Amino acid sequence: MEVKGRQRRDQGSDGEIQCQAGRNLAAPLKPMMEFNHCYFHNVAELEEVPGMPGWRLQRFPEKVRHRLSSKGRSKAVQSNGCEIRFVTDSDRVRLTLSAWDEGGSVLIFKGDYFHSKADVKGGRMQTIELEDPERFLGVKPEILSSGSFSPNVWRVYFDRFNAVFHALEAFGHDVRPPRPGEMPDLNMLVYGSSITQGAGAMHHYTGYTQRAARRLSLDVVNLALSGSCYCEPELADHIAEKKDWDLIFLEIGVNMRGRFPIDVIRARSAYLLDRILEKHPAKPVFLTTIYPNRATFAADEQEPFTVEEKKTNDWLRQYARDKNHAHLHLLKGSRILTEFTGLASDLIHPSDDGHILMGERLAGFLAPAVSRLREERRQAREGR
Repeated sequence: MEVKGRQRRDQGSDGEIQCQAGRNLAAPLKPMMEFNHCYFHNVAELEEVPGMPGWRLQRFPEKVRHRLSSKGRSKAVQSNGCEIRFVTDSDRVRLTLSAWDEGGSVLIFKGDYFHSKADVKGGRMQTIELEDPERFLGVKPEILSSGSFSPNVWRVYFDRFNAVFHALEAFGHDVRPPRPGEMPDLNMLVYGSSITQGAGAMHHYTGYTQRAARRLSLDVVNLALSGSCYCEPELADHIAEKKDWDLIFLEIGVNMRGRFPIDVIRARSAYLLDRILEKHPAKPVFLTTIYPNRATFAADEQEPFTVEEKKTNDWLRQYARDKNHAHLHLLKGSRILTEFTGLASDLIHPSDDGHILMGERLAGFLAPAVSRLREERRQAREGR
């Protein structure tokens, strides 16, 4: 991960994190970034804000964002799914944030436990004060620690806006990034449309991929792009070159159907899938057909979106059959969204109830592969 601007976090030969002035090092140092004693999850770059001490949380590197469609560029700067994580023994913390655009919600967690919600307004620095939950002290540690995250880990989760990090104040107490054992042991990368980005849910944190991940104790790297999941070659290369995921889930058809000719959809989708399978031949790759929506059941079966949706789904099935890859799993969208009433009234995005249903269904499909991954890791640790 890269910090763009005056300061760039670098790692010295002794493994200590240092801030280097006047350097711009392009190679990522770790799969996820540690900066200012915090761990930035689902953040590819911290981009310095001109004229003020602040860093924009970017899910995609600039060189990838600027090769997307016009709409894709505006969606790629959204920090939804990004998290700032840290551990401190201070019982009070002040976190200063702002929004580069119109603003949005920030959800605060202590480990797996929801703590509070804050609304960040656009164009104004805002300080959020966090107090350690007093009742944690009265619960048996083994019960408190039964989730995916250690209850010592503060997690600051951003919904759908471009967030800016300014400062963290722990009043002289040490602050450190979480250690590996304090976070989920597996990462799931997801790429898709606004549905996979979390649209329709009350908060993007309650979207179906996040729900499935929580059920299976996974971390989510969410690279979905609302209304602009177009599988551009530059984005496909970026995803394929990433090494910070253990399994991947792709929902890639709905934004392209009716917008591009089927030969373009085939070419772009095939390039993305081929690159992923080439670079990660032993990792589970899950691909879904388009979820049921108004076009699926249009009264006029010759409606253009309906025709193109069928062509897209037919091609995805054909690709999976022809590839016949041991780790490529094609899921039927109608087996994830099993109830049409799980949609909101726009008949394309799931409602909050729909996301709950889809998350539980998706978790069931992912569970065998997740179990195999954990068993392989256990055997590797034991030297088998």
